[in-house]
Amino acid sequence: MTHPCVRLSRGAVVAAAVGALVVPVAGGTAGAAPLAAAPSPTPSGDEVRDLTPAVKQQIDQAVRRVMKQANIPGVSVGVWTPDKGEHVKSFGVADKDSGRKMTPNLFMRIGSETKTFTVTAVLKLVDEKKIGLDDTIDKYIDGVPNGDKITLRQLAGMRSGLFNYSQDDAFFKALTSDPQSPFTPQQLLDYAFKHPVLFQPGAEFYYSNTNLVLLGLLVEKISGQSLADYIQEHILDPAGLDDTSFPTGNEFPQPHAQGYTNQTANGAVEDTADWNPSWGWAAGAMISTLDDLRLWARTVATGRLPDGERLISPDTQKERLITPKTPIPGAGYGLGIFDVQGWIGHNGSLPGYESLTIYLPSAQATVVVLLNTDINYKNEEPSTLFGDALTKIISPDHVFNLPSQPAAR
Repeated sequence: MTHPCVRLSRGAVVAAAVGALVVPVAGGTAGAAPLAAAPSPTPSGDEVRDLTPAVKQQIDQAVRRVMKQANIPGVSVGVWTPDKGEHVKSFGVADKDSGRKMTPNLFMRIGSETKTFTVTAVLKLVDEKKIGLDDTIDKYIDGVPNGDKITLRQLAGMRSGLFNYSQDDAFFKALTSDPQSPFTPQQLLDYAFKHPVLFQPGAEFYYSNTNLVLLGLLVEKISGQSLADYIQEHILDPAGLDDTSFPTGNEFPQPHAQGYTNQTANGAVEDTADWNPSWGWAAGAMISTLDDLRLWARTVATGRLPDGERLISPDTQKERLITPKTPIPGAGYGLGIFDVQGWIGHNGSLPGYESLTIYLPSAQATVVVLLNTDINYKNEEPSTLFGDALTKIISPDHVFNLPSQPAAR
């Protein structure tokens, strides 16, 4: 499945690429999640099972089963609850050549989870009353097809009708012929804008990385900072995300996992650790770690920083968490965020890497999955397979169960 991701040749569908540059679609319910974050742990009730040794063993067995089934080199998983325990563990290898083990501290590319940071930057500017969600994009960026009709809300909610540049054949050829070459935001828009609009703004849901490039340019224009600098100063630093970064080239902090993809010119599997993620930019270029994403999961879902202070105002956060239904059964998508059966968050997919970061507000539970391949299994993204398997065990009434969709180029 292709989801809210930054996948190259695959259109995004919710289940597959919540974090992928291709098409992150968001999950389940269409209502806003609870905003209040209690300063002290709140009992999870029956929403989440106790992470007893037996349950942890079930989790490990499920992870190993998915790894074997989908041929996953390495994965790190984390499950955290306020009162039922936690379970953090890595499996498999970070480097197939050397046999170096996967470990929970590795830096990983997070693909479309970048969208949660870019949209948060937009929402902060909304809170500062520098922009409005119902402003049209032509007020800030020239040359956008239907720009006088497309609102910032429709861009963030994947309802603009603009073609997804990462599904353009010429783009795919350019990227796979020289994966280390840089792309500018304008180049990405040029690939998208040569295609006709797909529908009138607001008429449908269609996951498009083009939307996020426009929002990234908007942040830069209004703030006067680069997108990377704005996110660092106004989001990463306040949230204490010291191991999360927005690279401008193919830099990759150590230690990191190697990444394996078949999204290549000839379909052969290649190591992508040194590929330049600039083609994903505001839609998918960022890097993070398991523990940073644990902190970020709650911040995205509640609007609150780890210390309890607000990053996003209650009113704006409420807007973010309105998650209208998508064509994918059980999946709703809000402003750079999805809701699948109560789990709020995003997935990510970039050649060689996938991620999933979700938060269940009713239980204050968090799940993060990081893996070093994006190769689909029976048209389904491996991060989704892990999300489904884990939540069936820990929250059987809230299963991250996105249906498989045919991958689209």
